Amino acid sequence: MSVPFTQLYIGGKYRAASDNGAYEVRNPYSQQVVGTASAATSQDCKDAIEAAHRAYTTWENSPLQQRRDIFLKAAELIQEDRYKQQFSKAIQDETAAGDFLSGFNLVVAVEFLRLYAAQTLEYKSKSFTSANPGGHVIEVRKAKGVVFAIAPWNAPLVLTIRAIGTPILCGNAVVLKCSEVSPRSQAIVLELFKEAGLPDGVLNFISTSRSDAPTRVAEIIANPLVRAINFTGSDVVGRVIAGEAAKYLKPCVFELGGKSPVVVLEDADVERAARAITSSALLHSGQICMSTERVIVARKVAPALTNALTQLFSKVRAGGPGSDLSALFREDSAVKVTDMIKDAKEKGAKILVGDGTRQGAVVQPHLVANVKTDMWIWNRETFGPVTTIIEFDTVEEAIELANTSDYSLTSALWTQNVNAAIDVGGRIRASYVNINGPTIHFEGAADGIGGLG
Repeated sequence: MSVPFTQLYIGGKYRAASDNGAYEVRNPYSQQVVGTASAATSQDCKDAIEAAHRAYTTWENSPLQQRRDIFLKAAELIQEDRYKQQFSKAIQDETAAGDFLSGFNLVVAVEFLRLYAAQTLEYKSKSFTSANPGGHVIEVRKAKGVVFAIAPWNAPLVLTIRAIGTPILCGNAVVLKCSEVSPRSQAIVLELFKEAGLPDGVLNFISTSRSDAPTRVAEIIANPLVRAINFTGSDVVGRVIAGEAAKYLKPCVFELGGKSPVVVLEDADVERAARAITSSALLHSGQICMSTERVIVARKVAPALTNALTQLFSKVRAGGPGSDLSALFREDSAVKVTDMIKDAKEKGAKILVGDGTRQGAVVQPHLVANVKTDMWIWNRETFGPVTTIIEFDTVEEAIELANTSDYSLTSALWTQNVNAAIDVGGRIRASYVNINGPTIHFEGAADGIGGLG
């Protein structure tokens, strides 16, 4: 049986790789081939950059109303059944995602597209009196040129739209590199924007094989026509991309991994906290940058919270279609997760839920107590259905534990004391502290780019 083939999209035209190279895309649970995708060559990448540069010279002068209307039209189109069905099928095939994640991507995509359209109201020049007598200053906002955007697989619709949204809105042209895991899910954005009226060349799409990706990314960053890079993904890959960009002093915007802490004070509503921690820890099998990975709980209420979490985690099962949780996106990811659990156990941690094993790419929910700050599982993002518990005696200790991390993306604090919420929350180093709520959270703010990686 034939499987879908995802092509490159360069200068408004779909095409195969210049050498006809392609790679297989497999479902992480069944390991069946669910698609193939073009493996872009160096020449293909160069063609995409040059197509973007040509389009940029016109697009940067396009009326803001035109840009606004394209995003509004895209928001309207993505709600049609044909797009919903197409995306749901693709994300389930490529990432084994459940129905919830498919619906989440579609709903948030609409919100993001509308938020980007609204940003045209903020994209204005400024005028003010000069410091020199009789002079006047006009500040004009200008696009950078060609932006290289790299979007991940774990929320393929939302994060692809986020990667291209602000650059396109501001008059730039984009070369988008998809994840090798989810080319078909992400390529839907091309069809969406083309139908919405985006001019040819403003958005270009390349896919690469996993083995070719480091070389192609380095080549694209080195191209003098590429003026900026945005990337959502792991901190490991982020460091590599930052190093390449630094060679040419090119600006980068990154959203990297997370090791989100939840601090639970003595006066917390323990039952509610347990439910929020469970949902944020296990949603999408923990494969979200905002997933709860560290629970820091006051010793007085630790037994009650641990008992509640144990019961909730024990009710959730991972597996194939129809299960509560999906498989992880690759088997080597499952290997890393179980290795981290094994390392923690060998160093004295106690596994309260789970047995430290995997079945292929499937890892069951794990709750790990008695962790120490020198453990691998404390310091590195698991990106799996795993949460650790550590107890504290003083608020100062809790804050120190929360901040003992290289990651600072999201966090949560549970307390019924308003003063504690302001004081303790204000001392946790994270992009936000959600009071009495989950770590997986974002506001539909004017920037429209809350953490979702």
